[in-house]
Amino acid sequence: MAKPSSFVFLFLLHCLMLSLAWTNANITIDKYALLALKSSITSDPYNFLANWSVSSPCNWIGVTYNTTHHGRIHSLNLVGMNLKGTISPQLGNLSFLVELDLSNKNLNGQIPVELVRLHQLRLFILSYNDFHGQVRTWIGDLYMLEHLGFQNHSFYGFIPLSLSNLSRLETLDWTFNFIQGTIPLEVGKLNCLKILQLVGEQTFRNHSPNNL
Repeated sequence: MAKPSSFVFLFLLHCLMLSLAWTNANITIDKYALLALKSSITSDPYNFLANWSVSSPCNWIGVTYNTTHHGRIHSLNLVGMNLKGTISPQLGNLSFLVELDLSNKNLNGQIPVELVRLHQLRLFILSYNDFHGQVRTWIGDLYMLEHLGFQNHSFYGFIPLSLSNLSRLETLDWTFNFIQGTIPLEVGKLNCLKILQLVGEQTFRNHSPNNL
């Protein structure tokens, strides 16, 4: 078999270098998104995020890197780390994030609307924190969602009709919030739904923002 010409070799080398540069640029986007999240954390008593610094995000605690997803971050799992603070809007730049689990005790504030850009998200769990605000209607735009857990918060309002867009949803848990009204018929269109939990002493009471 004839050896490839120098032109072909240089062309392939150029393509490889472009690919590496593109991958590095993408991982840099993810890196700064995670560093923005770290900066919004006001307390990390066990120093879980200590190595979130100059090293590659692939080696950071709670971060999983997937080479098959364009060299991007696949999952972020900070469960039980006792972190205090808020969610940075820049987290919405993790374009290839598939799993986001921030179940904790002390995160607070509102869920940034920028998270609507996480179109690859399949698992979205924020349980056992202290988030508040109106139930986000844009949740229905996260079409790939399979598991959605917002237990034990202070969300108020009605279950958004946009939930009917989540055709893959298997788990929906909004236990212990201030949900008003009735379960919309659109929820019955979720053919993959296996677990639906909306119970609790606060659920479906006639609350309004002025009562919270």
